[in-house]
Amino acid sequence: MPTINKSRCFVTGGAGFIGSNLVDRLLDLDCEVVAYDNFSASFPEFVASAKGNERFTLVNGDILDTELLATSMAGCSHVFHFAANADVRHGLEHPERDLQHNTIGTFNVLEAMRANGVPWIGFSSTGSVYGEPEVIPTPENAPFPIQTSLYAASKLAGEGLIQAYVEGYGMRAVIFRFTSILGERYSHGHVFDFYRKLAADPKRLHILGDGKQKKSYLYIQDCLDAILMAVDRCEDKVGIFNLGHEDYVTVDTSAGIIARTLGLSPEFTYEGGERGWIGDNPFTHLEIKKMQALGWQPKVSIEDAVAKTVRWMQGNEWVFDQRQ
Repeated sequence: MPTINKSRCFVTGGAGFIGSNLVDRLLDLDCEVVAYDNFSASFPEFVASAKGNERFTLVNGDILDTELLATSMAGCSHVFHFAANADVRHGLEHPERDLQHNTIGTFNVLEAMRANGVPWIGFSSTGSVYGEPEVIPTPENAPFPIQTSLYAASKLAGEGLIQAYVEGYGMRAVIFRFTSILGERYSHGHVFDFYRKLAADPKRLHILGDGKQKKSYLYIQDCLDAILMAVDRCEDKVGIFNLGHEDYVTVDTSAGIIARTLGLSPEFTYEGGERGWIGDNPFTHLEIKKMQALGWQPKVSIEDAVAKTVRWMQGNEWVFDQRQ
């Protein structure tokens, strides 16, 4: 069983997609859980079941509120820092947002940990830090190229801060470089966008890019299995792990899975060439051998992950109204 059992855990972004699913898993492990979220990109409904658990506390707070952050973290032994601005495509329209919520926010979390003597952090980074790498599948020790998005640059800065705090203050950390995660409570990204477009026009789907972009995706429960296994088995002061799938699909293939799951046969139209927007890597595929060496293996195929996500959205279309 994971060594985190019965610990007191602090989860930033705890009402978001990945964070709320992690909250449920931690509660299943008899942990006490404090979820900290400002609800700018998350939903109270995602933690509705957790609210019935006496070991769960929800704090409506922003990681830029340093006083509330530090007070709320008191007594915790583990921090999972998942709160972030994840709007990659429109990052250039509001460049300060990535700096504030991703980099400075991470600094604030680390300072709150230092004030409270919290020794361990798990951090949600991104495979986007590799930019457009020459080595595919891309390992954790790949040379970093030029950063292609403000989101990735801000996450890479967060990684650097965490590593420096580990060295300077005797903490430990596990950094997860995610591919795109899919599954229940998913409410941001291409499956969400395609579903909404097809609801508006079932006969036509307009795709940013040429549809040939190659992407890898990972199902949420496989992602959480990896996170909890790394907590248990990583012995490094700073463990850095790619979390993704051995397979990948083209955007056209993914769009086809979405359409078939909905029982539709739309015409695909395109815009933007091989990159739908600045920072849209034409080929994203992470090597996962390091995580596999700990004993982890994804169980759900990419096709099933996409279909599961679509079916969840079919039963929870309220997320589209609240995402306007």
